[in-house]
Amino acid sequence: MKASKVGEVMTSEVIDVRRQTPFKDVAQLLARHRISGLPVVDADDKVLGVISETDLIRRQAAQAEQDRRGRHLRLPALRRKVRIAAAKARAMTAGQLMSTPAITVHPEQPVADAARVMERHHIERLPVVDEEDRLIGIATRRDLLRVFLRTDEEIRQEIIDEVLTRAMCLPPHTVIVSVHDGTATLEGRLERRGDIPLVVQLTWRVDGVVGVMNSLTFRMDDTRPPEKHPSRRIAHHWLPER
Repeated sequence: MKASKVGEVMTSEVIDVRRQTPFKDVAQLLARHRISGLPVVDADDKVLGVISETDLIRRQAAQAEQDRRGRHLRLPALRRKVRIAAAKARAMTAGQLMSTPAITVHPEQPVADAARVMERHHIERLPVVDEEDRLIGIATRRDLLRVFLRTDEEIRQEIIDEVLTRAMCLPPHTVIVSVHDGTATLEGRLERRGDIPLVVQLTWRVDGVVGVMNSLTFRMDDTRPPEKHPSRRIAHHWLPER
């Protein structure tokens, strides 16, 4: 099965900043390039952290809250969460403002895996790094969603070619495939019942599939243990010697 890789959908031209980049410069880069976040890299282009619009907004909100409360509270007496917010309020550079550690992906990783990482960590973008952890691109939610922009006919043809013909080695027209709005419907009769879950699972892996309707039947149930029949011993009758 061929699945889209992160390297195929990522944006190669990445806007990044260094640790010492001033806060205002970061804000101007986000506005100028109409992006919602960017990575922070060192001199070797290794990713140190990521800055998002949310980080900038939190910085401004924390500063406003600190100004409202005044500066009479001692920082050591504050809770850790409040101390972090206070530090963000005083952030003047990208290094002070960035979120760490940076969560990254490699270009050969499947798009589906990258999407799960984004969902698990509630982030909008993933820096893409090479085998030496140097920045080579960035993958956003919009980039990953490109795989779902495939036409129904493209999805249908890949199911036939990659799942039914190549992976399962089924004769043509054994399974009738139809796709509507990314939902694939499988109809037909397979030789073995045990092959049905595999066909459904492989269909789910095709890029662009958002649902699978299984209407497959089978000729032989190979999922049940074979019936055991009691053995019958054959009696041997010997003729008396003459």
